[in-house]
Amino acid sequence: MILRGLVDSGDLEQVIATVPFFTWMGLEIDRARPSLTTHLPFRERHVGNEMIGALHGGIVAAFLEATATIALVADGKLERVPKPINLTVDYLRSAKTESLYGEATIAKLGRRVASLRATCWQEDRNAPVADAICHFLVGG
Repeated sequence: MILRGLVDSGDLEQVIATVPFFTWMGLEIDRARPSLTTHLPFRERHVGNEMIGALHGGIVAAFLEATATIALVADGKLERVPKPINLTVDYLRSAKTESLYGEATIAKLGRRVASLRATCWQEDRNAPVADAICHFLVGG
């Protein structure tokens, strides 16, 4: 999938719309923040444990991967959607049945592989729910 036109226009919402799973999750860009921040509004289908009121760990991991993907695309140096190689998630606390927010930073962008760190939180940026190390195939 060629992304150059979408990235050049700055329309990250359109990039999200091209990935069906991102749309299903309800992924959004939080434009109210100064840095690139993703937002996952709470939906009942995200619940993993109703007894304790917690989001499913798979939704948290998918959100972190999506956040890292959006950060790579927003960087503007890629022509195609990056393909995940691996994702290592550290779950730091239960994610309550509330919205998630996330940010990712590119640790290294090589010719073939990119390495990123992503984090997500709920009400307090300084109390993360989970962190991830992500590697993507970006070229070749």
